[in-house]
Order: sequence, then structure tokens, then C-alpha cells
Amino acid sequence: METQTPAPPEPAANPACVVNCVFYGAHGKRDVLLDDISEVLASDDGFVWIGLYEPDADVLAHLQQEFGLHDLAIEDAGKAHQRPKIEAYGDSLFIVANTAQAIEERIAYGETHIFLGARYLVTVRHGASLSYAPARQRLEREPDLLALGASAALYVVLDAIVDNYLPLVDDFRSTLNGLETDILSEQFHRGIVIRLYQLKRELTDMRVAATPLQDVLSQLVRSTSPLIPHGTKLYIRDVLDHSVRINETIDAIRDILGTALGVNQALVTLTQGEIVKKLGAWAALLAAPTLITSWYGMNFDMPELNEPYAYPVLIGFVAIVVIVLYRMFKRARWL
Repeated sequence: METQTPAPPEPAANPACVVNCVFYGAHGKRDVLLDDISEVLASDDGFVWIGLYEPDADVLAHLQQEFGLHDLAIEDAGKAHQRPKIEAYGDSLFIVANTAQAIEERIAYGETHIFLGARYLVTVRHGASLSYAPARQRLEREPDLLALGASAALYVVLDAIVDNYLPLVDDFRSTLNGLETDILSEQFHRGIVIRLYQLKRELTDMRVAATPLQDVLSQLVRSTSPLIPHGTKLYIRDVLDHSVRINETIDAIRDILGTALGVNQALVTLTQGEIVKKLGAWAALLAAPTLITSWYGMNFDMPELNEPYAYPVLIGFVAIVVIVLYRMFKRARWL
């Protein structure tokens, strides 16, 4: 009877909420398990970048124990709807930034919570947030940037967050340019007014999400924390410039949208006023002969019985009155 060889145990794997767990050291990068982080950091110089998406409490508790993260920061990272901020907890920084993503022609917003330490970076994504895989690839392509350590990983994440706003703002500008012809139309289009209102509301939401990030970046540039070396501050300052430009563009488009709504309403009102003036002028032209002939017809002793030229005179008088009124209205540009 043959004995069956037991199947080898399946290799350990990180939880599903762990998008990546990569160690960057002197010998290059390598994927590691959460349980092996302490051993890897002790055996080699470098830092670890852990990316999470809506993690469960057990994973956050494991990372808290691994890196000594503060209870309040862990509590915030486990929940969405945090305001953008930067807080220092001992030898680590906790940063919250809002993210934006276009989903089915609508803009959805999410959050990224970041833990920065001397030898680690933990990114926690919630809601609508694009993957930071392109940011990791960029970091790996630039050795000089990678040499700055975990703070360089923080920079590429923040840069990716800010850059994701750029195409969304450009889409708003393109949409507004496409509506320009309809905005300047003298005809009332209910759909155009609704679309302008929707754009302004979406821009207001984007401004609420993007503006606080500018303050977070400013604090990082001015930070005296050793976690943000001078070399990294130069890169973050560039991200700050992009954030300022995005906020200024959003404000400019919002102002243009407000002006466009006013211009469209003014043009429609002006057109309606011109129509009312024309209707009033034609009503006056019709009212004059109606009034004269009404008075004429109220006589019981018909004038034409004694005056054979009464009808021609009346017709001529009515024609003169109508012509005079027509020229007056024409000169006043009512017709």
C-alpha cells in the first residue's frame, strides 16, 4: 500500500487589503510579508512602503504594533471622512489628503491617509483613489530620488494626488469652452442653465477637496521634522506650486461660470424685452385705427349720408396716424 506524501503548505501571503508591501534597500527592492517586516528592516538598510486599500482593523493593529503608531492616528486611518491635515506623533507624521477620480463622467472623491517614519511609509486609501503603482514605478526609475528614503516615497504619492486633479480641471475648462456658443445665445435653453449650475457645484466640491491640500504641502515645506530632509522639501515645494496653480484655475473657472450664468440671463432678459417692445409697438399700431373707427361708428347720424367724402377722409386720416406711429416706433428701434 502506497503512502501519500503530504502536500507542501501553501506559501504565506499578505491580506487582500495589502496592495503592496515592498522593501527598498541597498540590494534593490523586494516584496515582503507583513510578518517579516521587522526581520527585513533589521537585516538591511532601507525603508518599506506598504500600500493598503480600506484595510481591516487587524491589519492596522499589526502595523501599529510594528511601527509604534499612535492610537489616534490608527483610529483616523480606519475611518474615512477625515479632513486634510498633517499631525506629528513622536517620531512619525500622519497626513490626510483628499483624492479625486473621474468615474462614469462624474467626479468621485476619496482619501489617502499616510504614515511616515524614518524607515517606512504606509499609505491607506479609502473610496475613489487611483492606484499608486505609477508613483512607485517612478520612484524606482530615479535612483537619486530613491536615495532620499521614505520621504521620497511621500513626495511621489503627494505629487500623484495633485497631478490627478489636473486632467479633471482641464475637462472643466474644455466643457466650459464647448458651452460658450450656447451661453451667448439669445434664446433661453433650460438645459444650458442646468448644466452651468452643475459645473459650478462640481467645481465647488473640487475646491473643498483640493484647497486644504495646499495648506498641508505648505506645512511640509516649512516643517523642521528630520523626517522631511531639505532635499525632499525641494520636490514638495514643486508639488505645492502645482497645487496653487490648480486652486487658482478652479477659482478662475468658478468665476467664469458665475459670470456666464449672469451673461446668459442678461441676454435672455434683453431678448425678451425686445420682443415685448415689438409686441407693444404692433399693438399700438392696431389700437390707433381701432380707436378712431370705434368713435366713428358710434354716431347714429352716419357722416357719409351728408358728406360723400367722409369715408376717404377717415381712411386717409387713419393711414396718416398709422404711418406716423410706425416711423416713431422705427426711430425708437421698437420695430
